[in-house]
Amino acid sequence: MAGGQSEREDKVSLETTEEILQSMEVGMTFRDYSGRISSMDFHKTSNYLVTASDDESIRLYDVANATCLKTINSKKYGVDLVSFTSHPTTVIYSSKNGWDESLRLLSLHDNKYLRYFKGHRDRVVSLSLCSRKEYFISGSLDRTVLLWDQRAEKCQGLLRVQGRPATAYDEQGLVFAIAFGGYIRMFDTRYYEKGPFEIFSVGGHVSDANTVKFSNDGRLVLLTTMDGHIHVLDSFRGTLLSTYNVQPVPSSSTLEASFSPEGMFVISGSGDGSVYAWSVRSGKEVASWMSTDTEPPMIKWAPGSLMFVTGSSELSFWIPDLSKLASFVGRN
Repeated sequence: MAGGQSEREDKVSLETTEEILQSMEVGMTFRDYSGRISSMDFHKTSNYLVTASDDESIRLYDVANATCLKTINSKKYGVDLVSFTSHPTTVIYSSKNGWDESLRLLSLHDNKYLRYFKGHRDRVVSLSLCSRKEYFISGSLDRTVLLWDQRAEKCQGLLRVQGRPATAYDEQGLVFAIAFGGYIRMFDTRYYEKGPFEIFSVGGHVSDANTVKFSNDGRLVLLTTMDGHIHVLDSFRGTLLSTYNVQPVPSSSTLEASFSPEGMFVISGSGDGSVYAWSVRSGKEVASWMSTDTEPPMIKWAPGSLMFVTGSSELSFWIPDLSKLASFVGRN
């Protein structure tokens, strides 16, 4: 009984708190990149992380052992955005060579292209995969959002937008969001051709959308913009709960933000390279980490874990320093 009790206490105390966030620091860094990291994704059910970099590499990491398992070079096409499929060694990625905007389904296991998805005519700036089915969506500077099935080369649907689009599925894969021009439009995955079932305003801010993300429980949605705003909304009512402000980002960069696993905190990069954390409940900044970098890092919270990663010209894993936590001092 005592053993079960102490395990449960540990579990409770290891939920993300302000104190834990403030104690977080870089525990491990990979410095062997020769370009900036442009995209990162965690696999939902394995310990894998994939990165894409301006050095034209796609790298697969085992997070549990902090090792790089594989590096694949995409010299011909370059690589910009990368996302895992449901399979832990298969990814979809967008190119960065300026002449071929196809998306590619790649097996990292044997470095084979399984499918090409042709349709976009300009740079793809958003890529989101559905957790339930083989579907994914991509948004491009050609002012279209295309809906795809991984099993087919031709897109299954097309939605026109007025501006740079940001796209995301919710965790359940029932709804997707498309943000542009100061609004977030919510679509039912099954009936998207009927148009959005909700349109939420982010309070008159019309700066270009960068990224849109749902919290794990689907109750919150965040939108980052080029002028350095991070808006957090109630995804059911559309109420604007908070707007956090960081330094604006250049049009060639992306301002990325991420919810902590239970949706209580938001972490974000900034145009000056810094990292910030805010409490969703209070709307207040709870932690910040300054940087000598001058561009916003990519940033992602690891699923169900007390860890986040940042990607700049190096890849850093951030973990709590338990020695700084009063609640842990004096334990065992």
